[in-house]
Amino acid sequence: MSSRESILKRLRAVEDPALNIPDIPDPVRVVPMADTSPAVLREAFSKTAARVGVTLWSCAGDASALEQVLALIGDDKQIIAWDAEHIPLEGLAEALDQRGITRADVRDSSVRVGLTGVEAALAGTGSLVVSSGPGKPRSASLLPPVHIAVVRTEQIMPDVEAWFAQMADAGLSHFRQSANHVFITGGSRTADIAQELILGAHGPVEVHVVLVG
Repeated sequence: MSSRESILKRLRAVEDPALNIPDIPDPVRVVPMADTSPAVLREAFSKTAARVGVTLWSCAGDASALEQVLALIGDDKQIIAWDAEHIPLEGLAEALDQRGITRADVRDSSVRVGLTGVEAALAGTGSLVVSSGPGKPRSASLLPPVHIAVVRTEQIMPDVEAWFAQMADAGLSHFRQSANHVFITGGSRTADIAQELILGAHGPVEVHVVLVG
């Protein structure tokens, strides 16, 4: 038996430390919310998103949301985007075609705008949950300096615990099929060097949420 096989054999024989962990009897949420009705969640998300530097555009329906997305794209003719089927906005693919806007290579760092949907929006922190996978390139929310996220009001949840619970109730198949899950809380920023705030260091400078409904 080789050294590698010997090491792997010993590792496989060790009991998984994550098994048989008792549930926490009275868990305390990171951001407690007494009222989680849809109207309250919408208002809370609007406030917390603004607090972390997100620009929120509230649209009554798909038509006005589509106009807002096109206005944010402006004169650009290329964007890095998810497939239209993963962005909950009716008529998006046709509108982009009519404007002559095409999808660029996901590695093209010259593209200004990235366009995505979300898995959820978290009212407690103003965060967006963005998962990547087939038709949902992670660079769309990471590489361009401007990230536009389309969010339906029914996607707003209280907090990360609520999203985890939703994934667990669904059997975790979607969670496991995604390449990764990212929690985006405002534009990218860092103050590691000399405590000087730098925007756009590790991702977009601007995050725009087009909220539909």
